Amino acid sequence: MRVLSVDLGTSNTVAVLSAHGRPPRVVEVDGSATMPSAVFAAEDGAIIVGREAERRARLDPSRFEPNPKRRVDEGTLLLGESIITVTDAMAAVLHRVAEETTRQLGGAQPDEVRLTHPAQWGPTRRNVLLSAARLAGFGSNLVLVPEPVAAAAHFASFPDRSLAPGQALAVYDLGAGTFDCAVVGATQSGFAVLAEDGLPDLGGLDVDQALLEHVGRQVSNKDPQRWQRLLRPESTADRRAQRALREDVKAAKEALSRHVQTEVPMPEPFEDVLVTRGELEALVRPSMLRSVEMVASVVRSNGMAPENLAGLYLVGGSSRLPLVATLIGEQLRIVATSLDQPETAVALGAHHVSRDGTALNTQDLGSTFTAAQQGVGDQGPRPGYQEPETVRTAFAPVMPPQQPYPRQVRQQGHGAKQPRTVSRNMLVGLGAVALVAVIVAVVSIVLTSGGGAQAASASECRAPSETRDTKGFDKCMLQLAGDVPETTNCAPGWQRIMPGLRELGGAVASCSIGNPNEGTTIVYTHLDSMQKAKQRADLLLEFNGVTSDQVRADWSGNGLSGEYRAVTSDTFGTLVFTVDDRPLVGMVLVPNKDQRLAPNQVADEFERRIQPGTD
Repeated sequence: MRVLSVDLGTSNTVAVLSAHGRPPRVVEVDGSATMPSAVFAAEDGAIIVGREAERRARLDPSRFEPNPKRRVDEGTLLLGESIITVTDAMAAVLHRVAEETTRQLGGAQPDEVRLTHPAQWGPTRRNVLLSAARLAGFGSNLVLVPEPVAAAAHFASFPDRSLAPGQALAVYDLGAGTFDCAVVGATQSGFAVLAEDGLPDLGGLDVDQALLEHVGRQVSNKDPQRWQRLLRPESTADRRAQRALREDVKAAKEALSRHVQTEVPMPEPFEDVLVTRGELEALVRPSMLRSVEMVASVVRSNGMAPENLAGLYLVGGSSRLPLVATLIGEQLRIVATSLDQPETAVALGAHHVSRDGTALNTQDLGSTFTAAQQGVGDQGPRPGYQEPETVRTAFAPVMPPQQPYPRQVRQQGHGAKQPRTVSRNMLVGLGAVALVAVIVAVVSIVLTSGGGAQAASASECRAPSETRDTKGFDKCMLQLAGDVPETTNCAPGWQRIMPGLRELGGAVASCSIGNPNEGTTIVYTHLDSMQKAKQRADLLLEFNGVTSDQVRADWSGNGLSGEYRAVTSDTFGTLVFTVDDRPLVGMVLVPNKDQRLAPNQVADEFERRIQPGTD
């Protein structure tokens, strides 16, 4: 059987093929094990990919996109004067892999194609990947493999690194675009993602940017105007110079993984800059420390301790930074493992995941692996270990691309009732129903907002500010939150584990009462455009599925005004509120523990407890 695995990464794509009974091997494209995931839109409408795209970028950088995967949520890309979809861009990259694979198979097609993806990707992003694979000509026998599952399978494929059922492995994946970490457990039938988290604002590209800014501080005073043109190019010549500089900065970063110092070539009139590994590590240490602390948090969220893991596996090209392993040793008191090339580990590992493999639901496995800690290091299941019965496949089924549906209408399975939109005014006279006890308990301590934050103008709130407090709020987000940050447990980013949402961009701060994964969560997001804010609001509202009527009404307070929408599903009550003149979005997520929660109850609680103080 001919099996092809493809890891379409932010910066590079790796493909691995096994055929004719031979062991899996990396498919070299254009003579290299890694192919840039870059695309270039030619004037004749063709999409050029890989190293040729990078070469063409020197001629016209405006037509070049080096990281289409990082823009998966945007739908379309403007390259020069051409508008192409992200799906088409990703399909072009995959098509180049398909061409080379077919050539190496003598004209034959793979019998099966496995596509890896971040564990946090939801169905929308996964369907973009599947659609791109079909457009690339990969056929219909497509399976999806979560990246940490593939990484764990690669780790376990080494004889001295096997994972026995009941053991768990932490995966630290630092790629070009994002940081992802997960705890993966081994079972009798496969691997399970027990817990996962990530940082959308940390990756190799962010390390490059930090080094670029450091270099700029050394040279920009010689010609500030010329330096600004490098940062914000106004002409084709400027864009060429910027691209060349970014490539040199990236090369310097990679050199510092092997050497203690190197030079960054600079365009005229600037002199070359000597940079040291110590300087780079000082620049990125806070960010890398965040990643290591997140690993510790994910491990402990599953009731385990770092020393009870079977190992911590480093994957992703940026994990080569020596500081990563150093911080893991300092903070977690364990030794990180790196096997083979970290860039190829995920694609190789996908071949070692059984086609019939299964991944167990986290809630079914938590107690199993917590109890199994004392058996870590054994070569077999501990006495009395039994496989939980509830399982789901590790491979997402191949589904057709999602079809658009009306914003207030979402069918929930065969025979499901379609929700209807209810104006808030229609609820007058229907009677106030007391909110279930758990909601009262978790929300009642959120005081009625009184406008504690200093007001910000609409122009100040056009985009997220780099200046944020320790809880993750910028000035505009604080104005939307009112008193909530002062009366609840708030922190930067998403506190609740919500695959498919946590990797989304924008400034995010969330507040919770009690356990972030069990109690009420309030999430505040600041985007960089009104269009993105609207898209985010729709996505958040649809995330948990609509199984009831929808409540919709206006709100105002703290000098702001906008609209909110509330729905409930079998598992959550969700209320999303937006602001009329600035890209701010809030979400209230309430567990529907007894499945009797109604949208108007969530709306009542928002108006009484969470809505910013009325003017």
